[in-house]
Amino acid sequence: MERNAVRLLSAITTAVFILAAQTTGGGQTTSSAPHKVQPPRSARLYVFHCGILHIADAGRFGFKKEELATTEMSVACFLVTHPKGTLIWDTGAVPDNAWMPTGNRTTQHIVLPDLQQRDVTIVKPLKGQLAEVGYAPSDITYLALSHYHYDHTANANEFAGATWLVRQAEREAMFAEKSPGTTQPSTYSALRNSNTLILENDEHDVFGDGTVVIKSAPGHTPGHQILYLNLAKTGGVVLSGDLYHYPEERKLERVPTFEFNQEQTRATRVAIDAFLTKMGAQLWIQHDFNGNAKLKKSPAFYE
Repeated sequence: MERNAVRLLSAITTAVFILAAQTTGGGQTTSSAPHKVQPPRSARLYVFHCGILHIADAGRFGFKKEELATTEMSVACFLVTHPKGTLIWDTGAVPDNAWMPTGNRTTQHIVLPDLQQRDVTIVKPLKGQLAEVGYAPSDITYLALSHYHYDHTANANEFAGATWLVRQAEREAMFAEKSPGTTQPSTYSALRNSNTLILENDEHDVFGDGTVVIKSAPGHTPGHQILYLNLAKTGGVVLSGDLYHYPEERKLERVPTFEFNQEQTRATRVAIDAFLTKMGAQLWIQHDFNGNAKLKKSPAFYE
């Protein structure tokens, strides 16, 4: 009996030792392969927290400070997963490789090429949020930017291996000899050599089933675009890009002073309002700080 007990104890000790050896090196076991995410049965939308933009001059948006509920703006990034692939929509204001996440909020001071300056508070890197739901940049099928402003392109280079969906006028402006204002060309320079699909029609059905549709919405920039999602449970959702920045813009019919074409923006807003009514869709204003705070964030999702 005593000899059997010794053998049993020895076997247990050996098993514990092997398990400990397998879990060294960052706590990852060597016996299992990385988990491969299975495509969803229907389209899903993940909302990522990509920062808070601090606005010092509300006048640029046509407001006095007291006319706004808050001057702060959310910076949102989105992942759409679909049975036929994945789409990243907008990529933040601060590149992941420009800061070291600590778990606490950190404010980055950005100086743009035209010497405009901005402050953005961030907590989570975009790639970390992607990884949390099982994806890496190499898993992304399509990249689409609502437009070329710095607070939407920060991590665009990370997705240079995806197919870039863009309007010709927007691409030409991004790679012009003199870049437009409020841009950070270094953050999207790798897209110059990306596999690129130029969108020529008003609507582009990304996966061919009407659930993920990019619509032309020019005015804010020459090739500005918005994203319509027809989600099985949530219903219709339109991600606004910068068609509006504050909900008060829509209510009070204000147009920012720095639009590429203010009259075109006004006409686009009328057309998109008609589209929202026709489709019975919600409008999510991407920079709406209070509205964005109410959305569930990744790893939760809308479907």
